[in-house]
Amino acid sequence: MKTKFINGVSSSPSMSLGLLVTENALQVQPDTEEDCKELVRPDQPDLDTQRKAYLWCREFLHGAWKSLAEDDFHITIIRGGLSNKLFLCCLPDSVDTVWDEPRSVLLRLYGAILQMSCNKGDSRQSNKENHFQGAEAMVLESVMFAILAERELGPKLYGIFPQGRLEQYVPSRKLDTCELSEPSISAEVAEKMAKFHGMRMPFNKEPKWLFGTMDKYLNQVMRLNFTRESHLRRFNRLLSYNLPQEMEMLKSLLESTHSPVVFCHNDCQEGNVLLLKGRQSSDKQKLMLIDFEYSSYNYRGFDIGNHFCEWMYDYSCEEFPFFKINAHAYPSKAQQLHFIDSYLRESDRGFDNLSEEDQMKLKEEMYVEVNRFSLASHFFWGLWSIIQARLSTIKFGYLDYAQARFDAYFQQKKIWAV
Repeated sequence: MKTKFINGVSSSPSMSLGLLVTENALQVQPDTEEDCKELVRPDQPDLDTQRKAYLWCREFLHGAWKSLAEDDFHITIIRGGLSNKLFLCCLPDSVDTVWDEPRSVLLRLYGAILQMSCNKGDSRQSNKENHFQGAEAMVLESVMFAILAERELGPKLYGIFPQGRLEQYVPSRKLDTCELSEPSISAEVAEKMAKFHGMRMPFNKEPKWLFGTMDKYLNQVMRLNFTRESHLRRFNRLLSYNLPQEMEMLKSLLESTHSPVVFCHNDCQEGNVLLLKGRQSSDKQKLMLIDFEYSSYNYRGFDIGNHFCEWMYDYSCEEFPFFKINAHAYPSKAQQLHFIDSYLRESDRGFDNLSEEDQMKLKEEMYVEVNRFSLASHFFWGLWSIIQARLSTIKFGYLDYAQARFDAYFQQKKIWAV
């Protein structure tokens, strides 16, 4: 599921339908005229959360944290949402560090992850299976985070427990959509992605994720119903595209398109790329990829094609539908080849030794590959967004977003489905 930051609230991949909800379990929110209320987010967490956070920091961290008095413990809310809740925990200025312990850490609480997989109308066995899937998803994500931290490809991991984890606090900001097209940033994202793709991870290496999740999403979409008139009109328009037939066509196209299976991020959008504080003017090593909850073995073309699609979408809008689309921002061929060149120089050590003609041949082949897989990105997030329109309480124009993704799908299909 997409890591959207909408009105300061994270719609986290930890709550992915593809990870947590079986085909027979889909809990939806009431489809009423009343808009969802804004989540109340006080500056300070409740006393119970403060107490637990203090104990976790004292028990899992070392140095000055071990003797820190509870009255000196500082905690503030960074973000509160339906799934992950983030808090900044700090030593006070009056307390010196003892060794190399961090002065600040990020506390991530998983919140209502498991609840999302439970539908009260289902059988007890189905609920048990859904809870197992939720627990399994959290275990896999935790293992992934730990490995990436050890390999210095993500934030450090300081502690892990059933309710959440303690992570390195990285002074930074997320990229703006328009920054993805800056040549130095695009080149570094390509290099980071190439390193990510080159990892060996202890997960299932069959490329089941993409169409396995899309099949599940499609089955859920075909069973949805909307009662609100405006929603029903939009939903029926989306159904008129004969989505099952379209997906079979897409499968056939991509099965005929060579794309290596690698360990993919699967959601490399601007909100998941940090610009590190103090390194803004650097040409390299100024970025960090985050939010790996949706990572899996998948086709290389999807990860890159999905990233290119994200150049078009800005999720920082304050007014409905809370996103903007600029179809002209989709990277030009020159911009794509710039990205692909940086990617290949990092991922293929023999690339520099090839003739200019052979290099261009590889880049042209990859150009076709990623643009065909960009169709899967539009289809995937289009299905996801239809389901979110019935599932999520976050204020976002999910059906508008689904329509935008399918509009882009059909537009690009004219060019690449040949």
